[in-house]
Amino acid sequence: MAQKRTTRNRRHMAAMHGEQNRATATFTPAVDIFERADMTVIVADMPGVAADDVDVTLDRQVLTLRGTVKPYAPKGYSRMASEYRVGDYVRVFTLADEIDRDGINATFKNGVLQLELPRAPQAKTQKVSVKGA
Repeated sequence: MAQKRTTRNRRHMAAMHGEQNRATATFTPAVDIFERADMTVIVADMPGVAADDVDVTLDRQVLTLRGTVKPYAPKGYSRMASEYRVGDYVRVFTLADEIDRDGINATFKNGVLQLELPRAPQAKTQKVSVKGA
């Protein structure tokens, strides 16, 4: 009974946030994160997702990556067996630094999303000189 209630609550919350309501598995995409003084780069694997089905949002300091997979079957056929699970991808990050929103660059190719998130000038590391007394 608790499982049904939890599922119903998730569907209700998804509907409230304008998300599609479909019965599918949701996976966390594997990511690599690279940093340098002025930028963070996130590379996320989302196999089976088309470029038009990738959604990236940055709301305040919360970065959300979503990829929707459209199940495939040749025309006129239905799937009888599958050796891997098909599902959508969702990953949420809370960013520590302020991001230069105008400088964000996102590319998607062959199921791999690459995000370049430049730091805002005020968020970059600053050297503070210390003077002796």
